[in-house]
Amino acid sequence: MRSTRVFYGWVILAIGFVAIVGGYICRNTFSVFYPSIVDEFGWGRGNTALIFSINVLVYGLFAPVAGGLIDRFKPRYVLAAGAIIMGTGVALCGLAEEKWQFYLLYGVVASIGLSMAGWVPVTTLVGHWFIRRRALSLGILGAGFGASLVFAFVAQYLITSLGWRSAYLFIGVFAAATIAPLTILFVRRRPEDKGLFPDGVTAEESATLATAHESDVRRTAWSRTEWTLGRAARTYQFWLLFFVAFTIMGIVEQIAIAHQVYFYRDAGYTPLTAAGFYSAFGVSFIAGTLAGAVSDRIGRERVFIPACLVCAAATSLLFLLDNADYSWLPPIFAIVFGFSLGAGPCV
Repeated sequence: MRSTRVFYGWVILAIGFVAIVGGYICRNTFSVFYPSIVDEFGWGRGNTALIFSINVLVYGLFAPVAGGLIDRFKPRYVLAAGAIIMGTGVALCGLAEEKWQFYLLYGVVASIGLSMAGWVPVTTLVGHWFIRRRALSLGILGAGFGASLVFAFVAQYLITSLGWRSAYLFIGVFAAATIAPLTILFVRRRPEDKGLFPDGVTAEESATLATAHESDVRRTAWSRTEWTLGRAARTYQFWLLFFVAFTIMGIVEQIAIAHQVYFYRDAGYTPLTAAGFYSAFGVSFIAGTLAGAVSDRIGRERVFIPACLVCAAATSLLFLLDNADYSWLPPIFAIVFGFSLGAGPCV
């Protein structure tokens, strides 16, 4: 008889959502802090944008290490430690006076912390708890990334009211104080640790689903292959996915996150209005991630390929955002670009 208790995997997913929101607030609000830092120190946009570039680079380099830490140690300790490291780095940015301090605190320290409490470890953890609903669970986590973009309006309000230094202190403390206790208290690695099975099914259903899944998988030639990194790297599909992910999520997404608010402000919009457009981009991103979850039903390619094509087309609009003659462009860009970009990660 099926238990009426709520499947603990939903608790894990909820904590993962909070971790994604809190963690990526620290990165995705850079766009609203960027103009304030330039105005105060006069370093120029290039030198200031390098802060964000270092953050992204270190994050990418440390992500495989973070994945290894999750496999080797208890996830709750890795996530909590990452949140504390990240929050400390961001909070201390409020005391920074020199470029190298930003490069170290935001570019290196906060980025290492985010890699330990961000997308790679959280999706690895959630993947243990959901199999049939994996795309849905990843879509919900992706919505957390979008929610962190929406927080930009709140961050801009804090900057306007308290100053960017106090805003950084608040965001850093908020992220660490929210993520660390939840992960320490409630995160467990696998459903078996609580006597459960993935997706909350019974032992009999789990055996039946495993047999059915194995039967379905064996119908395709690629799935009968034991894939290693070296073997996958010898296929054109691997490099095609790598190229698309690197281009869309590694370059286009990060350019939009770092510079979008500045483009709006160059067009004459107030800081709060510019942050509002950026937050609308986040709302549309959330809608895209939830739409991407339907790939469980209609197939990955039917969602991923159109999303990439629309995202590529919308990218051209990014370079027109600083033209005040196109007053209709910011909301159109926010909706189209955000939706198409959001549909990709869960696929």
